[in-house]
Amino acid sequence: MADIVQQRLEDRIPALQQLERVGLFTNKEVKSMLKRSTALEYKLHRAIQSKDDFITYIQYEINVLELIKKRRSRIKYHFKREEIEYPFIHRINNVFRRATTKWQDDVQLWLSQVAFNKKWGTKSQLSKVLSTMLAIHPDKPALWIMAAKCEMEDRNSSESARHLFLRALRFHPENKKIYQEYFRMELMHAEKLRKQQQELEQAQIDVGEYTFSPEILSGKLAEVVYRDGAQKIKGAEFILSLLQIAAIFDFTKELQDTILQDLQSQYNEDYLMWDFMAKRELDAAGAPELQSAKGRASDTDRREDRCCAVYEEALKSLNTEAMWTCYVTFCLERYKRKTNITELKEKRKQRLLRVLQSAHDAKLLQETFYKNWLQVLLSSGDTVTATQIAIIATQRFSQSLEMWSFSLQTLVHLESAEAGHLFQEALKHVNPKESLPLWQLQADWSMTSQTPEETETFFKKGLLSPVPAVSSAMKEKYLEWSYKTGGYKRARKTFRSLHEHRPFTKAFFLKMIQIEKEQEISKMSNLRDYYERALREFGSSDENLWMDYIKEELGRLGNPENCGKLHWRAIKTLEGERVESFTTQYTLLQTGNI
Repeated sequence: MADIVQQRLEDRIPALQQLERVGLFTNKEVKSMLKRSTALEYKLHRAIQSKDDFITYIQYEINVLELIKKRRSRIKYHFKREEIEYPFIHRINNVFRRATTKWQDDVQLWLSQVAFNKKWGTKSQLSKVLSTMLAIHPDKPALWIMAAKCEMEDRNSSESARHLFLRALRFHPENKKIYQEYFRMELMHAEKLRKQQQELEQAQIDVGEYTFSPEILSGKLAEVVYRDGAQKIKGAEFILSLLQIAAIFDFTKELQDTILQDLQSQYNEDYLMWDFMAKRELDAAGAPELQSAKGRASDTDRREDRCCAVYEEALKSLNTEAMWTCYVTFCLERYKRKTNITELKEKRKQRLLRVLQSAHDAKLLQETFYKNWLQVLLSSGDTVTATQIAIIATQRFSQSLEMWSFSLQTLVHLESAEAGHLFQEALKHVNPKESLPLWQLQADWSMTSQTPEETETFFKKGLLSPVPAVSSAMKEKYLEWSYKTGGYKRARKTFRSLHEHRPFTKAFFLKMIQIEKEQEISKMSNLRDYYERALREFGSSDENLWMDYIKEELGRLGNPENCGKLHWRAIKTLEGERVESFTTQYTLLQTGNI
């Protein structure tokens, strides 16, 4: 082991001597680097090797390279790169190779080596690393795509990129992403050749017998990729993704037309195709540039009408929920677009309401759109229709908590007489374990809209709920309502009737403590009773409750002598890290810091 380390250290000496000779590093710095390198090199030869040691060594060498780069820039010395930087780069790649050989499954390690070689411009080494990485990880499409992009962008080799994409397709013959990036690469290659041809023509340079292939320049290779992908991967979504890529390039009109024709002929029953064709009408060539705002609004309105006509045509043969979803989404997006033209805004609103009603009549309107429908109706002031839709929505989606909640909120806001009946219906249909929001909503509504007798009956019903969360929440609400309607005596009576009926929440006890403290004459005996009951339930897990009790004893009504006893009880009762947290807070309290 020592011989190998010694040999590698001796290999470093020529580069270090050059660093000192040209004035980039001092003799002291060179010796320090040699000492540090020796320690790192020995770590790599331990019996049990650690990945972190390899990464530390690599990072150290990269840091030295960065320092050399900065010092070259500072003293403006740009010679002898082969004698100085290249040995460092070669050594770093050698350490990377040893690490990736031992930990082949670590993709991040491979990617780090790729990034290093890209940054320091070692193109030949980059190609070797990519080749080795793909031989070990052929099952990862993202690595194939990255490797092809490196060949295309960093090594400027479209042929190598094409070769990698073809190899990738052998392993992943139906991978959409590979086909999309391969298709993009071929179009980028054609665009690059077109620019080269244009530059040569402008410079009037005679290239002899060499000619640019018209087929390649027009994107025929990309069309081959498209044809192959379309045969293996079915679905309008994939075809549309290729069409969108082709639309980026200005020389692909013929290719776009071909893809569009295939899309319309092969996927006439796919909602994505119809959605694309409808939205395409927005970008279709229309009237010349109009100066007035009303003129532009009128043109926009005509375009939107054409979009709707395509959607209506689609629904004749494809009356599905997905198709209606696309149609409603389009109308909703247009409705949300800001405009200062009142006529256009009103037209969009009426169009949206008409489409929502049609989708609802067809029983193909998604649940989420009912919320949008109600919002539009409420903003328009149509409370009668909003009430009807809110009730209808709960009938259609009777198991949906979200639908019930929003519809009931709407009815409560509108002060509808139907709210009370629907609250009862909601609790019958919604899963009891998920019904807490409905109980809370009904409690708020009952406290403001029903008689005290009806509200008390509701709370007592909630207290009997088998769901602990509901029962606990209703105790808090009941106590709060009792105090608001009957004052302190009624609140204390309610508390006494509930304080032995589990489950509880900490907020229930804190609310009673707050009520007691709000009285002109608070009784410390009552406060102690409330705290003791709270600690019985939450004393083992809540150090803040103990601290509040201690602070209360230190107050004007309390007895400071009780603080020591409470501290001792807290230490015995609290569990785990809570003890340390409590001790810290108690110490800060004693020293006057809190």
